[in-house]
Amino acid sequence: MIRLDDITQAAERIRGQVMHTPCVASQTLSDITGAHVFLKFENLQFTASFKERGACNKLTQLAQGHGKNPGVVAMSAGNHAQGVAYHAQRLGLRAVIVMPGFTPGVKVERTRGFGAEIVLHGSTLDEARGHAMALAEQQQLTLVHPYDDADIMAGQGTTAVEMLHDVPELDTLVVSTGGGGLLSGMACAARALKPGIEVIGVQVQRFPALYNAFKGTHLAQGGNTIAEGIAVGTPGTLPLEIIRQKVDDIVLVDEPDIEQAVLMLLEIEKTVVEGAGAAGLAALLKHPDRFRGKKVGLVLSGGNIDPLLLAAIIQRGMVRAGRLARIRVGARDIPGSLALITSTVAQAGANVDEVHHQRAFSSLSAQHVEIDMVIQTRNRDHIAEVLARLCAAGFEAQVAA
Repeated sequence: MIRLDDITQAAERIRGQVMHTPCVASQTLSDITGAHVFLKFENLQFTASFKERGACNKLTQLAQGHGKNPGVVAMSAGNHAQGVAYHAQRLGLRAVIVMPGFTPGVKVERTRGFGAEIVLHGSTLDEARGHAMALAEQQQLTLVHPYDDADIMAGQGTTAVEMLHDVPELDTLVVSTGGGGLLSGMACAARALKPGIEVIGVQVQRFPALYNAFKGTHLAQGGNTIAEGIAVGTPGTLPLEIIRQKVDDIVLVDEPDIEQAVLMLLEIEKTVVEGAGAAGLAALLKHPDRFRGKKVGLVLSGGNIDPLLLAAIIQRGMVRAGRLARIRVGARDIPGSLALITSTVAQAGANVDEVHHQRAFSSLSAQHVEIDMVIQTRNRDHIAEVLARLCAAGFEAQVAA
């Protein structure tokens, strides 16, 4: 069990090496959710993740130890890898990072760019973890676990210390969680500094391992998720002990909730957040009654999102909001039909993104053509207005499935 002293010592240890990120109110998100929302921008760390805190706390102590340290080894496909690699480079420590074979090349190169030795091994996280442990024994390296380590947990707990220093009136902390390192460290600090504060963990529906352990349920897990940072199959033993004692509840969110939260943070706060980092806001959006009226601190835990994934989330969000629509228009296949259709759409105030003629795969008569169009609109009412204009112009028009 880590104590507040461990966390405050970690805060002193990492001071000047890790950014004290801002924790500021969001008036717009407060209006939308009904809570008083304060955002902790951990996505502004140098490697764009809170993981730097624990890595810096652990590695600083190793670097200050007596004798020559042969170095560290870590297993990670994401933020932990970059945090360990960056601070090992800063502190002059050798760092070996074991990454599973499916790790995207951009993450491999980014981690290598911090001076780490990259070892690609295995087709699963468990295989990579086993190889990291074997390397630790063979080469006398210190294994830096991403969450099941007291020094890592204490370092992550400094996030709560900063939040309650900057915004002491907070009465609820909402924290995304996978293995439990951040949630346990923050819960330990928050409970000691403000015993009455509520601490809520958030897990993704597809990976509810910590939720199951906390509540005694047996929900199935597995599959793809945009919150890969918290897609952990087994929670840490040390974090779980603290979470059971100091966390009030854990809630679940699903993929559409996280997508919506990522898009809202981009549009409203002009900040890029990965799926795991947006899970806290997703919880407020999915469970508004639970948080209404409370002063809620959300941790934007990371900002390392693939640009192509972000682009897909933006487009899907625009579709859900009625700002992007695919419509199907039936017309006679004669010169001028397409021009009349596009001009009608323009007169309705919409913009055409894509046009596709469908002749062979159509149930219309051979003299007719189906035209699929993707259009930019203001909202769902505007889509209805565009369809009405097209119908008034003599075309058959509907939203395409």
